[in-house]
Amino acid sequence: MREFDLETFLPYQLAVLSQRVSEGFARHYRDRFGLSVAEWRVVAHLSQEDAVSVREICRRVNMDKPKVSRAASRLEAKGYVRKVESRSDRRLVELSLTEAGRQMVEELAPLARAYEAELVAALGGDDREFRALVARLSAAL
Repeated sequence: MREFDLETFLPYQLAVLSQRVSEGFARHYRDRFGLSVAEWRVVAHLSQEDAVSVREICRRVNMDKPKVSRAASRLEAKGYVRKVESRSDRRLVELSLTEAGRQMVEELAPLARAYEAELVAALGGDDREFRALVARLSAAL
């Protein structure tokens, strides 16, 4: 008998589940708009506010600065994001969605809601307990 079983190791199970959930939705934005996971995460956070610094996005999405910066540069080249020097701190770059970026989010929002509904259905139609458990685990880490 093994002392350590990877298949029942909770951190491993959570990592695999997270990757599967992320990839499930990634198909939508990758196929339709050619976005990577990092680019989607940047866009998703920008959709919530007018302008956000690269530093703040790094903190929120738990990605390192070079990865966020590269994603932002690719998004800018595709016309979805605008980069502006921060008024309050010239060392910071603030990102915001362009009109094309906002239109992309409007097109993806119903797909995101439908994908979320699929996940909730897989949980038996009531996700409150699961969300409470996720929040508790997140707060503990």
